[in-house]
Amino acid sequence: MKLLSIRVVCILFSAALTCFSQSGVDPGSDTPPLQVRLGYPKDAKLLILNADDLAVSHSEDIASLSALDNKFITSATVMAPCPWFTEVAAYAKAHPGSDLGLHLTLTSEWPTYRWGPVSPRALVPSLVGPDGYFYPNAKEFAANAKLDEVETEIRAQIERARLMGLEPTHLDAHMHALYVTSELFRVFLKVAHEYRLPVRMARNVELFQPALAMMGPGDPIPDAIFSPGEDVPVSAWKDYYINVIKSLKPGVTEIFVHLAHDDVASQAIIAGQREWRAAWRQRELDTISSTEFRQALADNHIILIGWRDIQRTIAPSVKRHEPTWKRRDGAKVLRPYLSSGKQEAH
Repeated sequence: MKLLSIRVVCILFSAALTCFSQSGVDPGSDTPPLQVRLGYPKDAKLLILNADDLAVSHSEDIASLSALDNKFITSATVMAPCPWFTEVAAYAKAHPGSDLGLHLTLTSEWPTYRWGPVSPRALVPSLVGPDGYFYPNAKEFAANAKLDEVETEIRAQIERARLMGLEPTHLDAHMHALYVTSELFRVFLKVAHEYRLPVRMARNVELFQPALAMMGPGDPIPDAIFSPGEDVPVSAWKDYYINVIKSLKPGVTEIFVHLAHDDVASQAIIAGQREWRAAWRQRELDTISSTEFRQALADNHIILIGWRDIQRTIAPSVKRHEPTWKRRDGAKVLRPYLSSGKQEAH
């Protein structure tokens, strides 16, 4: 699969309103449309509003969690390797019904604000660059990553979340790094199946097309996904979102946003970035909480759902996985990211 920069991905998203059909089910398939599997009529328009990037900063957390509390969004995904993860984990413990997934993180894009793996670096050396942190973009990650180490780190992030009281409802990938090759996506999907977690997927965007063929029978597949790219001017931001709402077809759609306050901390972290700047994130927060956007949802009879609803469509017979990892000497260990020295090889 052609490697796509995240900028190109977002341009695809913002242009995707008419690129692909939003049929809700593959032609010739006996599987009912996802909205029907969820208990709604075939002509229902269901929408997930998901906030990405929780745990990147305190500003990101308070904006996103407040939006979750006020029902401006329906779900969110969290970056387990990031410094403010403990704040989100504490929220998850206090709000056990909250719809929080994991924004699996294998890249670190900001020059002066960096993070690395949850696993010990000695177990996943192919995932880090010379500075000891994740590579800054999906292309470099894919070029260097060994698949077994990717799997180790995915499992470590999921287990860290669970250990800290956050039971994820779904999975996606920061910068869509796990979608850039079929081999990476296959590892991602394997782990998702073992944990009985749905993954971000859509039928309307080119990025996801190769992965669609790898989805298993009965895997829930939303129909469309949208997020504005750099091609959307600031003056048209709210219009972009309202036009997406007006154009939704029957089925399940996800809109993903990045929410934060345009404050000093956010500006320092995201300094020099053209996309997803502090002002960008504030603009998304202002838009989804606006009266005009909320009215558009009502006027177009949009039913808001979360990823927890999608998770319930996964058959309970799928076996849960108790994760183990192999050390270099071949011994297996549980949860290698715990550095207490109390691990027992077996």
